[in-house]
Amino acid sequence: MAEEERIANAEKLKEKANTHFKEKDYENAIKYYTEALELNSSNAIYYSNRSLAYLRTECYGYALADATRALEIDKNYIKGYYRRATSNMALGKFKAALKDYETVVRVRPNDKDAKMKYQECNKIVKQKAFERAIASDELKRSVVDSLDIENMTIEDEYTGPKLEDGKVTVKFMKDLMQWFKDQKKLHRKCAYQILIQVKDILSKLPSLVEICLKETEKITICGDTHGQYYDLLNIFELNGLPSETNPYLFNGDFVDRGSFSVEVILTLFGFKLLFPDHFHLLRGNHETDNMNQMYGFEGEVKAKYTAQMFQLFSEVFQWLPLAQCINSKVLVMHGGLFSEDGVTLDDLRKIDRNRQPPDSGPMCDLLWSDPQPQNGRSISKRGVSCQFGPDVTEHFLKQNKLQYIVRSHEVKAEGYEVTHSGKCITVFSAPNYCDQMGNKGAYIHLRGSDLKPEFHQFTAVPHPNVKPMAYANSLLQLGMM
Repeated sequence: MAEEERIANAEKLKEKANTHFKEKDYENAIKYYTEALELNSSNAIYYSNRSLAYLRTECYGYALADATRALEIDKNYIKGYYRRATSNMALGKFKAALKDYETVVRVRPNDKDAKMKYQECNKIVKQKAFERAIASDELKRSVVDSLDIENMTIEDEYTGPKLEDGKVTVKFMKDLMQWFKDQKKLHRKCAYQILIQVKDILSKLPSLVEICLKETEKITICGDTHGQYYDLLNIFELNGLPSETNPYLFNGDFVDRGSFSVEVILTLFGFKLLFPDHFHLLRGNHETDNMNQMYGFEGEVKAKYTAQMFQLFSEVFQWLPLAQCINSKVLVMHGGLFSEDGVTLDDLRKIDRNRQPPDSGPMCDLLWSDPQPQNGRSISKRGVSCQFGPDVTEHFLKQNKLQYIVRSHEVKAEGYEVTHSGKCITVFSAPNYCDQMGNKGAYIHLRGSDLKPEFHQFTAVPHPNVKPMAYANSLLQLGMM
């Protein structure tokens, strides 16, 4: 193909990709940017545009690589610095992001947007340094120690639900769900009571929770809910309220992105208190400080309550168990399997989880990894942990005498996906994720008699007009195109 024709064809493919991008069809946008790059691999704009499409599909590792490649081709390409900074922000690598924002400000001193992003990022870097300095003080006190719950008064004009003698009851939970549905706020005293009690329960659980279903019993496993409160209510509408005869397991990522995260998490914590042995919660990668700072939960808690309450949420999240084993046959975790072979269930039992997750190792993998169709392992599209193939799954299951794994962490068009010859199941329970993905949600029924997964799909329901990411960090909210 003549050089000019090749370049012209690449441009046509880029235009096609741009159209898909505008329609929020990011998968096809990525496909056509990739085809354009196959024809013209020295075009920084193609890499930069594909980087943005990867950002929108949460493939931050790939987004970072593309932005870096764009800058290698053209170090004066300003958008490339923006893309790379955004990728690093999304990964919680604030210092690296700051460096790129500095470059943009230096080249464009009069660019207000660049200056604002630089200042915002600089603020976060300083805040992180301050937090590290405090954390190194061994005597870091719990927020609980500085709260005087007993003497918190509930004003006469508050007509909402209250705990009964300091306890969560079925009536309280029903009233709470209706109260939240009407977009009203639970009194801070009640919220604090729930958090303190749930911290106490979670801190007594092992990192790997093991349960046994009798022949006649079933459990419902739900995936990510991401602050989509009205879809959570719909799950309970379709599948029944939690009870001792209707147990649930929610597999992490309860908060962030959706703007009703406070309502979701307080409802889930309430049910944990009501049915501690029949309502199970596992930690996701979004039950962490870095993610909450960027994707909305910290901002939402501060807007609806206080910074101090966010600190308490953070403490509670650190005690969420990391995995659950059902009948010694099915292992459930948020992310997936491990960067190295040889990890046993006993290794999971021994994880000291009361912390922010490290950048690597089994705790990080449980929260972050993803399956891939080909054998072996590869670098993660997310820039954290790894991707693991069918052989990795097979080997892990055999070594630990398990049948299959259930995980969440990835949006799926049908709400669920079965891969690795039926041995790796993904379930995702936030339909029309972020109001734009058009996906179904799903949950799984598992019965003690055969442990055969039974999938139930559902679609999104309307919610009040508060957009997703309404409380997210401004660096992620701003248009990135």
